[in-house]
Amino acid sequence: MMFASVKEKLQAIGCTTYELTETTVTAWEFYFIRHKLDQNRSTKVQTLSVKLYRPLDDGMLGSASGTISPTASDAELETTLKNLYYQASLVKNPAYTLTDKPVPLYKFAPVDVEAIAEQFLSAMQAVPETETERINSYEIFVRDVQKRFENSNGVTYSIDYPSSMIEVVVNAQKDGHEIELYRNFTSGVCDAEKLTRDVETALKFGKDRLLAQPTPKLGKADVIFSTADAVELYRYFGARMSAGMQFRKLSDWTEGKPIANYTSGDRVSIFAAATLENSSHSFPVDEQGALISERYLIRDGVAESTWGDRQMSQYLDKQDSSIVYNFIVSGGTASDAELHAGDYLELCEFSDFQVDPVGGDLLGEIRLGYWHHDGKVDVITGGSVSGTMQDAIPSMRFSAETKQYDTVVIPKETRLYGVTITGIQ
Repeated sequence: MMFASVKEKLQAIGCTTYELTETTVTAWEFYFIRHKLDQNRSTKVQTLSVKLYRPLDDGMLGSASGTISPTASDAELETTLKNLYYQASLVKNPAYTLTDKPVPLYKFAPVDVEAIAEQFLSAMQAVPETETERINSYEIFVRDVQKRFENSNGVTYSIDYPSSMIEVVVNAQKDGHEIELYRNFTSGVCDAEKLTRDVETALKFGKDRLLAQPTPKLGKADVIFSTADAVELYRYFGARMSAGMQFRKLSDWTEGKPIANYTSGDRVSIFAAATLENSSHSFPVDEQGALISERYLIRDGVAESTWGDRQMSQYLDKQDSSIVYNFIVSGGTASDAELHAGDYLELCEFSDFQVDPVGGDLLGEIRLGYWHHDGKVDVITGGSVSGTMQDAIPSMRFSAETKQYDTVVIPKETRLYGVTITGIQ
């Protein structure tokens, strides 16, 4: 889809403010049952995303977005754009401006989807299996994403990056019982060593689930998060520094002030990164054409900077903000001995785990945990964990070692003190 044709028709209907994004995704997909290839295919899909803006009365601004197929006829294109422009008149927001700062030309290394796919295949074949713990199936998706952007202020850019995903189902069996675990790993390319290790861990968790006993009624207990669910704890911090939550008064964190009354805990530092190695969203410019400015959102427990789109950022009188896709949380000060001292429940699997970004409530139904107490370890399942981040932040501790989960880097282990464990025993 040529931008020139779209711009010509926008001019004809009187639309002078717009953002256009052309996306071309070249993908390889593989579907395996056990390690036998069931099917595979290669695809190439092109789309054009359009966002139109319309000045309205009383200094308001309307907007509407849509997607146009590259096979659309001139008549279909014209009809779509007219409909979007009309829809923009129905949405009224205080006016804001589009990006007007030029973007440097970027040269990206070519993405070799075939080579990346081969790395995923080799990594999965390297996973050690047994007669009772094995891989049931997996699906590999490797994409080369090429985006071209232009807005009505003349800002243009082109980016090219890899984005990969692998879905894995593992099975464990014991005495006629069977458990199945699902994993979804996303990344830029394939980190073979990490993938193999993560699938091995899933096989171990499947084996332990078959040994698990009902979670005891612990009441208040310390918990350690050591798996991908810990990402939700740290997304809470990032969300509360977003321009949207700040403008809507859903976050009371103020720049230059501590985010909590710290007692004995580690103070959180979160860095907004433009690029991050092996992230599935690693590029230096955001979807609105703004250069991603690297900065601390929170430093040593003190709110420092917001992040967000043009609209919400300008409502906060911040003209140079940007959307951020990658976040790095600094490691803590807790030694391994301190982090694992006394009794604690290590939580590894949930049916669902959530942290409410507004109220800070955390809640999850436990599917697998390890209860460390009195010098022994019990494998448990069932019950739930609940608490609030407001209560947890002043005393939470986390490891100096970090681990990457696609677009975020967080401490490898995080300990929260005195949260509620509802058991079923």
